[in-house]
Parts: sequence; structure tokens; C-alpha cells
Amino acid sequence: MPSFDVVSELNNVDVKHAVDNANRELSTRFDFRGVEASFEFKDDNVIMTAEGDFQLQQLQDMLRNSCAKRNVDTRAMQVKDIQRSGKMHKQTIEFKQGIDQELAKRLVKLIKDKKLKVQTSIQGDKLRVTGKKRDDLQAVMAMLKAEDLPQPLQFNNFRD
Repeated sequence: MPSFDVVSELNNVDVKHAVDNANRELSTRFDFRGVEASFEFKDDNVIMTAEGDFQLQQLQDMLRNSCAKRNVDTRAMQVKDIQRSGKMHKQTIEFKQGIDQELAKRLVKLIKDKKLKVQTSIQGDKLRVTGKKRDDLQAVMAMLKAEDLPQPLQFNNFRD
């Protein structure tokens, strides 16, 4: 029986390269001369440090642009609250990986509403879709690609 998995994964190497590119751009920007600001990639998170809220917003835009250039989907970025200590401000950006239960249930509901002859099952942080015909599975893939979801999805482990 044909099946495939719906997953949400990021290539951490591309994220690290995007952070390195953003750090390089930061060193050449005129508006950041003499300002303590930096990006740090640590434990699948990016920690931005700057002297003010406005500068953190600019750093976030620089990181988004660098991620877009490296083909890292920016929908996976989850911006945390700003932590202030003295004159420095820190903000953590977490890159979501895996499909959480709420999104998995939403995907199952979307697939069932299309009335396609496929079965879905939630398996940890991924979603398994099985069906008798390959065409039904390809219809599910096309439908999920067309949906506006809060997180990027990939399809792997396609079996005939």
C-alpha cells in the first residue's frame, strides 16, 4: 500500500550559514558602527544581542533576508520575547522542527474534509498518509502545498 510521511524539518547547516552571512552583513552595515550587536547560533536557536529594541528589529530583518537567500523557510522562525539586562537586549529566535499535535490534528481534518480515500495517522512529530492509489496521495500532497500553514512541510519516505 503506497504511503508517505509529512514532516517539518530544517537543514541546520543552512541555518548556521544564514547566521554567518547575517554576522558578515552586520560587520559592514554603517548604522551598526560602534554598536554592540551580534548573532549567535546555539542549540538550534539564534540568539540576537543588541543595545535597543529598534536594533533587534533590524537584526531580525537581516536574519530573515539571510535565511531567504539560503532557501530556509522563514515560517519556521518563532520569535521569543525580548530579555533586557542593563543596556543589552537579547532575543531568541527558535526554529520549529517537527509537527506538534495541534498542527497534526489540523492537517488530519483538512485531509478528511477533502474526502479522499486515504488514511492518516499521527506518529510522534510526523504524519503518515496511506492510500490504495498513488494519485490520491499526490492529491493530498498538492492540497497541503496549497494550504497556508504556519510551518513549512516536506514529504518524504514515499513508498509504493
